[in-house]
Formats: sequence, C-alpha cells, structure tokens
Amino acid sequence: MSEPPAHQHTPAVEPHLPSTAALDGIEYRSSAEAAYEPESPSAHRVGAGFITLYTLAYMGTFLMLLAPVLVTLALKINSLVGTEQAANSLALVAGVGALLAMFGNPLFGKLSDRTSSRLGMRRPWMFIGLIGGVLGIAIVAVAPNIAVVLVGWCIAQLFFNALLAAQIAVLPDQVPVHQRGAVSGVLGICLPIAQVGGTFLVQLFAGNLVAMFLVPCAIGGVLVLLFALTLKDRRLDKAAKPAWSLREFGRTFYVNPRKSPDFAWAWLSRFMFILGVAFLTTYLAFYLINKIGSNEDDVPTQIFLGILIQSVIVVIASILGGKLSDRTGRRKIFVLTASVLYGGALIVIAIASSFNGFLVGMAISGIGFGIYVAVDLALVADVLPDKNNAAKDLGVFNIASALPQSVAPAIAPLILAVGGGSYGVLYAVAGGCAIVGALAILPVRRVR
Repeated sequence: MSEPPAHQHTPAVEPHLPSTAALDGIEYRSSAEAAYEPESPSAHRVGAGFITLYTLAYMGTFLMLLAPVLVTLALKINSLVGTEQAANSLALVAGVGALLAMFGNPLFGKLSDRTSSRLGMRRPWMFIGLIGGVLGIAIVAVAPNIAVVLVGWCIAQLFFNALLAAQIAVLPDQVPVHQRGAVSGVLGICLPIAQVGGTFLVQLFAGNLVAMFLVPCAIGGVLVLLFALTLKDRRLDKAAKPAWSLREFGRTFYVNPRKSPDFAWAWLSRFMFILGVAFLTTYLAFYLINKIGSNEDDVPTQIFLGILIQSVIVVIASILGGKLSDRTGRRKIFVLTASVLYGGALIVIAIASSFNGFLVGMAISGIGFGIYVAVDLALVADVLPDKNNAAKDLGVFNIASALPQSVAPAIAPLILAVGGGSYGVLYAVAGGCAIVGALAILPVRRVR
C-alpha cells in the first residue's frame, strides 16, 4: 500500500458529493476531506440527531450479535451435545465463525468503499448485512445438530460483519477529527448496553431457545433500519470507482506494517486486548458452571447481573474517557491504562471463588473496557494509512477484533488441559493478554 498523502494535498479523484446537507447540518464529504479538514470546531460538526441514530444502529448490531455469544449459543450447543462435549463443540462453532468474520469485515469494507449505488456507499451493505445476519441467527435457533449450528453461525458472522464494516466507516466519513473522541466515546457505550439488553432479553425468555435468539434480532433490526433509512450517505461517481483486480483483492486484507507502523502497533494492541475479552465472553457460562458451581438454570440471570454491573461502569467510563481524550489531545495513555485495568480485572475473576468475587472482577473490568472502547477507535481513526480507503483499512483493523474470536476457542482447550481444566487458569492467561496489549500501544508515534 502506498504512503498516505501529505496533509497539504487533496486527492485528484473525489467521490460525488451532493449539494444538500445531511442530518443536523452535516455536509457530504469524502474520507479524505474529513482527514484534511481544518481543526477549528466551528468548521464542521455533527449534530445530536445524527449521533443518536448512529449510536442506536451500532447498538442494535451488537445486540443481535452479542446475545448469542454471551448466552444462547453456548446453551444451544449444550442442549445438543451435553456438558462434556459442549466446550469443544463451542470452540469449533465460535472459531470457524470468527474466522469468516475476520475475512468478511475487510472484504465488505473494500466493497463498500467502491460501491457507486444510488443508495450510497454504506447503506446497501447495511441492508444486506442485516438480512443475511438475521437469517443466520434463525438457522442457529432451529438447528437440530451441531453441523447446522455451524452453518447458521457462519452466515450470521459473515453478514453481521458486512453490516459492521459499513457502520464503522461512517465515523471517518462524516465525523470531524475534533469530535471523534466524543462520538467514539458515545459509540463505546453501545457494546455494554447491548450486552445488558441482550442478556436481559434472553433471561426473560429462558427455556425458549428460539425466542432467546430471535427477540434480540427483532429489536436490533429496527434500530439498524432507522439509521440506514435516514442516513444521507456518501455517494461515489462510477468514474471515481477504484480499479478492481486480483492483486487489489489481496490488498484488501493487508496493510504494510513498514509503511504504516503506527497502524500495525495499534492493530497488535487491539488483537491482544480482544483476545483477553474473547476468553471471558466465550467461556463465561462454563466458568460459572464449573468454577463458581452455579446451576445451569441460574446462569442466564447471573450473566445478566455481571454484565449489568460491568456495563453501568463502562457507560460512565466511556463517556468520560472520550471527552477527556479530546480535551487533552491524548489517546495513548488512555488506551494503555484501560488495557492494564482490564487485564487486572480478568486476574481478579480468575482467582474468584464465589459469585460475589466474580462480580467484583466484572466491575473493575468495566472501568478498563469503558475507557478502552471510547479512545481506541478514535486513536485508530487518527492513524489510518489511507483516508480514501477508510472502510477497507478499518476492515483490516477489525481483523484484530475478529481473529481473537477464532484464536481464543482454538487455544482454550489446550490451556484448560495444561491447567487441569481450571477456568481460573484460562482467565489468568486472558488477563496477561490484555496487559501485553497495553504495552503494544507504546511505540505508536503519530498520536500522543
């Protein structure tokens, strides 16, 4: 990939930008224009209406995806194969699904960057991703065996990542640099609220697996449609459409770390942090059953309580962290501190011997996770290698979020075997991963 252009130069080929304004006065502009705009806050701002709908849509996507990850997928697999085989079957399903997500996110991001539809660049992929993702979840809900669960989950992961790729590209597309920390902080609350909402809905329908899968999809789908239908999307002229070739396709999944070292270090930091998160979320139900000694019927409610405590703290930490990052002009120290806190929280969970100890660890993790999700996305938006391919590069970066979802289930059985089946050992390793992620952010130079 070529070096990003200097800030004084405007690319010769720009997408078509309609003359009308978008929600709350936001003007249509390219990713490149967003990157090179004046830093004066009065030059351009996104309004409350845009931010609200954007946030709800992002939250809706996570609601549809996280409810199965946290509770229902594990319970579905447990109902099909039993407790003894459940961990290995979950590793297979989660791992293969996440592998598809890893390739799907940058691929659909690249397709989004070169879409010249009359509906815009991002909107068509929001519709496609939503329809395909819900179909995949429905297949999982009614699956009679693990093979069908695997097929359904792969479809869901692939298409929900198409939806996420289009949604996340809206940040560099339309949000100016001086607001990215604040908007990223607001987006940061989507994950915890989706976790709380998803686990709350699931425990309301405990005993009815089909409803546990599909009710979050119904609510999340409506939120996504509200944003997609009202978004005044970027439009790309067919004449400005990037060339497509096998070589270009290969570049979809790669950013040269030598030419973009800051992006590479940020990628590694995200990978290690999310690897720790993946261990926690993927095996939470089994942790409660095997380490804490919870009854299976109590697990949905216990997960809901843990996620609720974590999420309340995440919301507060995310909003405050994003604003403080914008005010101080610093990103690295926030990401570093957040990763260390989260790693420490996982170690607390690892040594917990009671449900109350687990809740303490979840509360501490909320502080770290909240600060992290608020600031890390803003940091990444500031170090993108090529502002004209924002969705593609963000898709490559999102491999760092998707790949751990495959790696964690793949290596967790080995860690459990070495640790004598102890989920405490597994979560201690997870904590160490998050701390390594903190150290990886130190070499980033373009962002303070």
